This record gives sequence, structure tokens and C-alpha cells, in this order.
Amino acid sequence: MALLKVEYPSKALEMTTSFQVVLPDEGSLDEAKVVYLFHGLTDNCTGWTRYSSCERYARERGAALVIPEVQRSFYIDGVYGLNYFTYVSQELPQAVHRMFGLSLERKKSYVMGLSMGGYGALKCALTYPERYAGCGSFSGVVSLEGFRTLPQTPLHQWEFDALLGVGKGTGEENDLFALAKKAAALPPIYLSCGEQDGLYPMNTAFAALLESLGADYRFDHRPGGHAWEFWDQSIQDCMNWLWGKK
Repeated sequence: MALLKVEYPSKALEMTTSFQVVLPDEGSLDEAKVVYLFHGLTDNCTGWTRYSSCERYARERGAALVIPEVQRSFYIDGVYGLNYFTYVSQELPQAVHRMFGLSLERKKSYVMGLSMGGYGALKCALTYPERYAGCGSFSGVVSLEGFRTLPQTPLHQWEFDALLGVGKGTGEENDLFALAKKAAALPPIYLSCGEQDGLYPMNTAFAALLESLGADYRFDHRPGGHAWEFWDQSIQDCMNWLWGKK
């Protein structure tokens, strides 16, 4: 595998940003599955490759990984922030297609992430279900309102205000429950969350919604917290479930 860090002038962000890309060293790149892999709130685009074995899992499965840098943006177009959702959902796929020849086909495109990145992955898949063959959310923040009211939430109130607007709620475009109900046809969705994770109740509620919608989904939960050991196992389980499907 080739591991590259790209410094890239983004039009959507109006600044230079970074992303990592992991490329298969065999076969044609335009035939590889492409996973847009999203980091969490306190990490950056190096977190997945530093703290998990995602590169090895991609090599074993012939997949490419694209890991963008989004700061603490929650992968949304902030009211008083940068257009990170536009960047990851629209500009970035076109950029890696142009630079590396990675496919834009739905059947080869997947989006996954942990914690804040799980929210971002679901937001991409639920907003544009026609673009992704599958989605994975590991310990995902599936409710921004629920995250706002968590005891000792790690996102400051001023950050919520910058993202959503001062005194504003989530809004339908950022509400995963509303997006799931609105989507015409959902891609397969993999959820996981540790049973000792503070995000477990909201993930259980989201899994129940997917069940009520008749979605093709899997919800894995087991003892565990908000930790890399859990996410390292989750990305393997997600890949196996999505890519073992007929």
C-alpha cells in the first residue's frame, strides 16, 4: 500500500487543507473500492492510520482509503464556519478522482467514521444515498441535540452556535433522524457502539428508527467504551458485513 499525505487548496474551504490517502499497490485504482474515512472530534486526518490497523485491513480487501481533515466542524457547513460538508461530500471525491483516478461510481464508494466522524458518514449517506454503496458509523454522534445535552459534552456552546447559529436547533438538514425518514432509498448502514459509551442510548434509538423504516442495517453492540480498541474492531466488522453482502 502507498500512504500519502496531500496538502490541497480547497475551493469549498477557501484555504489549503490536508487529507491522507491509502492506495492499493496492485490492480487498477479505478477498480478499487473507495472508503471515505472520517476522524473524530479530537483527532485529525492522521488518527486512523496512527491508532488503528486500517491500512492493513484495506490492503487485505483491495480498498483505497481517503481520510480528510475537518477540524472540529462536525462535517457540516457551519453558519459561522467553513463549508466542510460541501468539501467532503462534493469536492473531495472529485479531487481524488482527478488526482488518483479513484472511482466515483456508487457501487465502489463507501463512507465510514468514528464518533463525530460517524455523524459525518451518516450525514453524507443519508443526504446523498444515491452516491454510496454503504455506510459505517462507529460510536457515532447520531444526534447533535443529544450531544449538546450530554453531561460535560466535549463540544463548547460557542462551537454549537458557530455550527448551527446562535440559539438555533439542529435544523432538518443536520438531523440524522429527519434525513433517514426523508431518504427515498437508504444504502446499507452498519452501526456499532459500546454499551458503556455515553452515546449508546442515542445509537440504540437510531437503530430502532432504521428497523422501523425497513432499512438494510446492522447494529453491533457489546461491552466497551469510546476507545480505539472498539473502533479498530468495528471497521473490520463493517467491511466484512458490507463486502460480504450479495
